[in-house]
Order: sequence, then C-alpha cells, then structure tokens
Amino acid sequence: MLKFTANGNRIAFKRLSLVAFAAALCVGILAWAMNTLASTQAPVKDGIPNLASSSFAWLAAGAEWLDPPSGLRGPIRNDPDHPFHGNLDGPGQVTLRIGNSKDPVLKPWAAKQMQESNEEVLSGKRGLPFVAQSTCHPGGVPGQLLTPAEPFYFIQTPKTVWMIWQRDHMVRRIYLTAKHSNNVKPSWFGESIGRYENGDTLVIDTIGLSTKNSYIDNYRTPHTAKLHVVERLKLSADGRMLEAMVTVEDPDTFNEPLHMMQRWRKVDNPLLETVCAEDNFDYFNQNLFPIPEADKPDF
Repeated sequence: MLKFTANGNRIAFKRLSLVAFAAALCVGILAWAMNTLASTQAPVKDGIPNLASSSFAWLAAGAEWLDPPSGLRGPIRNDPDHPFHGNLDGPGQVTLRIGNSKDPVLKPWAAKQMQESNEEVLSGKRGLPFVAQSTCHPGGVPGQLLTPAEPFYFIQTPKTVWMIWQRDHMVRRIYLTAKHSNNVKPSWFGESIGRYENGDTLVIDTIGLSTKNSYIDNYRTPHTAKLHVVERLKLSADGRMLEAMVTVEDPDTFNEPLHMMQRWRKVDNPLLETVCAEDNFDYFNQNLFPIPEADKPDF
C-alpha cells in the first residue's frame, strides 16, 4: 500500500481533476460541434434549394411573360391590332413588339407614354422597340428575368445570393436579411431582400428601383419609384426547371397588381466571357437609345 503526504495528495487530486476537466471539455466541444454541424447541414439539405453550381446554368424559356394561374391579373400584352409572333412575317419584315396601351390596368400617364413609344416605332422614328439589354443597360427588376438566349447563374452564401447573367456579366445581389434599409437609394436592380421557403423556393422582395430606361417588360411598360416587386423562384421536384411567380405593385402606374410568370431550364453551360458595349453603335440611324459610355478613361 502506497502512502502519500498531504501535499502529495493535493497534487495528485489536482492532476486528476485537470484530466477529468479536459476530458469533459473535449466531450462538450465534440457534442457542440456535432449539434452545430447538424444545424448547419439541415438547412442546406432541407431548407435551401440547390440553385448554384459552377457546372450548370439557367436558360430562359422566352422573352415574354407567361400567364399566371387563372383568376389573377396577368401581364401587359401586345396591341391586338399589331400582334407579335417573335419571328419574320415575310422577307425583310420584322414583327415589332407593340404594347397594348389601351389596357385598363394602366394609369392615364402610363398609357400615354406607351402610346407615344408605339407611335415612334410604327412611324419609323425609332427603328426598333427599346429593350434595355439590347443597348447594354441592365434590365431592371423584373425585366432582367426576360433576358433570352444567354443563361444566368446563382452564387449562394449564408448572407447573400448573387444572380449573374452571362449577358455582359450583369450582377444582381439579394441580401438574406430581415428587412429593407431605412433609406434606399434608387438603382438599376434596387434593394432585394430574400428568404428561403419550403426547401424549394427563394422569395425576393425588391424596392428602390430606378425609373431611368427601366421597364416591366419588352413592351416598354413603365413604372414609378413606388414599384414593389415580389418574386417567388421555385425549383421543380427533379431540379431541372426553375419557375418564377412575379407580383408587381405600383399604385401610381397600375390600377391593380400584375402577376407574371417566367421559366428556365437547367443547362450544362460554363460561364462564357461576353462584352456588350463594344461596337454597339447606331450605324443604321434607327434612333436607338445610346449605350453607356465613360466620360473619361479608367487609367
């Protein structure tokens, strides 16, 4: 039987306590890490749709808003007297997009502006209807969702979602915060606040949209600074399709909210480098809107 002095007993006890404490601390840290990992993994699997990848992109079904479910007020359509078919009516004849300025949903000032724009196109004063992206301007919200022919990509992080269009690498940011800023400065894409729902949907609420060269659609439907857009981007069950239900409210432009849809299909396209503002001038005197140009060189 070993004997220990009183001082030795205290030293042994302290060493034993230190070992026990260290072991307990390790167990506690491991448990905390497992719980944290589980809590961080669960939203990725169950609460956040997989929209982002470096190996795939989303390509729009077309450049026109689709009709919403029955019972909801849909988008502005073409003038019945000037139907748009999206192709050539005959040799050298291009079908133009002429919006229905007589739609009763429009406030008088908006109807008047659309009609004046239509007359410019029909009279030949303006060669082609203005589409923001055609002259290197951002398409705005929700107009940018109608970008055809070239895909767009998502980057998802815990605090921000980026939407990046291959077309001139336009970038839109959606902030995953609780509310809008107190003072929102108008901009091309406004201030977008997002959240995830049901594991398959990204909901985006946008205000603060600039009115400069900004339209709701490709019929040049205008809006005011009061424009409020809510988008619900839902991933299909197989992950191959993405659908957006868009609600547009602007009490100074529309007599009731507009409801519109857009769809994209998943494509295996790497992001290509494209530049819009090179050699995009009005060579044929079509009275196009000017492209953005810097007042001075960058260096």
